[in-house]
Parts: sequence; C-alpha cells; structure tokens
Amino acid sequence: MEFWAMVAHESDSGIVLTRQQVDEGFLGQGTVTIKVHYSSANFKDGLAITPGGGVVRNYPIVPGIDITGEVVSSESDDFAPGDLVVAHGYEIGVSRNGGFAEYARVPDEWVVKLDGLSTRDAAALGTAGFTAAMSVQALLDRGLTPDDGAILVTGATGGVGSVAVDILSGLGFEVIASTGKKDAGDLLSELGANEVIGRLPEDPEAKLRPLAKAQWAGAVDSVGGKSLAYVLSCIGYGGAVAASGLTGGHDLPATVMPFILRGVALLGIDSVNLPIEKRRELWSRLGKDLRPHHLSTLENYAPITEVESVLRDIKSGNHTGRTVLGVAGEF
Repeated sequence: MEFWAMVAHESDSGIVLTRQQVDEGFLGQGTVTIKVHYSSANFKDGLAITPGGGVVRNYPIVPGIDITGEVVSSESDDFAPGDLVVAHGYEIGVSRNGGFAEYARVPDEWVVKLDGLSTRDAAALGTAGFTAAMSVQALLDRGLTPDDGAILVTGATGGVGSVAVDILSGLGFEVIASTGKKDAGDLLSELGANEVIGRLPEDPEAKLRPLAKAQWAGAVDSVGGKSLAYVLSCIGYGGAVAASGLTGGHDLPATVMPFILRGVALLGIDSVNLPIEKRRELWSRLGKDLRPHHLSTLENYAPITEVESVLRDIKSGNHTGRTVLGVAGEF
C-alpha cells in the first residue's frame, strides 16, 4: 500500500515539509490502522516544523498531533473496521507519525471511539478543544457553579480559549473573555461571552500586586507568564485557575498570597499523557453535555496541502478559532 503524507525533513537550511508518497512500512508499529479523514492545526504542530522547536525527537516525521478517521484494520477486540475514532496526545506527531497523512497507525490504548461526534467535529475540537474541556471539568471538580460568579478566559480567540468560552457559556456561566484582538468582540459574544476585555494585565509594565481586587470566581488560562500571575491575584475566595499554556512565557512572577489568603487553587492541565479511560470518558461528554454549541462558528477549513500557511498564522498570533485540515481526498 502506498499513500500520501506531509513529511517533515531536517536539512541544513531548516525543517522542510514536503508532500510525499510513502509505503505501509512508514506507518510504524501499532495495533489500529486508521484512514485519516481530518487532522487539525495546533501551535505544537507549528513547533514540529520549526528549527529548535523542541517537540520532535527525530526527523523525518509526519506531524499532526490530532487524528480523526475510520478504522481499517485492528488487532484489538475494542475496535473493528468501520469504527469512527479520534487519537491525540501521547507520542502522536512528535515521536510517532501523526495525522498529516492518508493513513496512521497507533496503539489501541491511544484510540477513542467517537460517541455523538463526527470525525470532522472531533477534528474541530482536537487537542485544543479537549484541553478546554479538561480545564472546564477541573473547575467543575473544584466545585465551581454559575452561582459563584464570572469565569475569566484568557487567550479567548485561541483554540483552547474559544472552545472554553463556548462550553462555559453552554453550562450557564457568566464568561469574561480576554483577548488582544480588538476585532474579536462579535465572535466572542456569539460564542457566549458576556463581556470582552483586552489582554491582562492592562498595563504590562506595572508591578503586580500580591493581591488585587477579587473579580472572578475562576479562570481558564492558556497564556501563562505575567498574565497568569495577575489573574491569580484577582480570583475570589475559594476560586481556581485551570492553566494549560505558556504563550505569554513560562515564568510565573506571583506570590503565595492568593493561595494562603484566599484559598485559590492553581490547577495544571495536561492533555498529552491523560490516562486513556479518563480521555475516553471526557470525549464521550464532548458529544453530550459538554458539547460546544457553536462549533461550526469556531471552525475554519483548509486542505492538508495548505497546512504550512495555517501554522504560520498560528505561530504569528494571527489565527482565530480552530482550523480543520481535510486529509481524505485532499492530497
């Protein structure tokens, strides 16, 4: 069997992504072979084709941390040909060939059977949407309810942020969306944001106070850095922040004051190594009670052959929402 793939190669001039025909031996080890319908574009995929990106162990590799499609063969009793599935996280797209190809092969313990979602829906959610759902669930597990007050979402036009706004609004929370994109107000309001504000803190050069006025019951943060430190200082008593990103930096110039004087919790969110049973349970809920109400509004579409330009937009901060990459029939 021969098939098409977008393969990233390392060269003296950098990382080159090429459309290439490969054979079945390129699939590598695994127990479930998937005909890929869609992948999606993520910041991590951009790093995979960036020199010094730090996510890929060895080249050549097929990037694409998200895979959705149809099982064509399986050595596992849990999956059969024709099953519609999603696979993401673990080593996919970073040390094992990912979703930017017509076929992919992965271990069955990395695969989720879709329940209530199409393969296109699953790609529109992808790792970013799943991370948003994990973040919302972490706040719910903390005991937060709509009666406790507003939830802030930082980086609200990004993949994680936009889906988080949609899910939180659907659950009845008052949502405050923070973004640096001045023209994003209408989109975020359509997703359910009650108020749209700028980047935080408003004065990035000002010295942060250990505790600021309590403004929000909780937050979903995909920015990190000084923004996260500011948000922590503004969370009300017993609140929590679910943190999953570092586009604003990996340093955290905060104090212990929010934790010991207001009982605030900082909840770390990692979707890469989440155990498969928890992963399958949350994906099932994404097709039911946690399903975003405006997924089609969030979705952009591009054929897989245009993936480089999409990833450039993501890396430069010019991307909004989620981009589904069509794979089947698009090579």
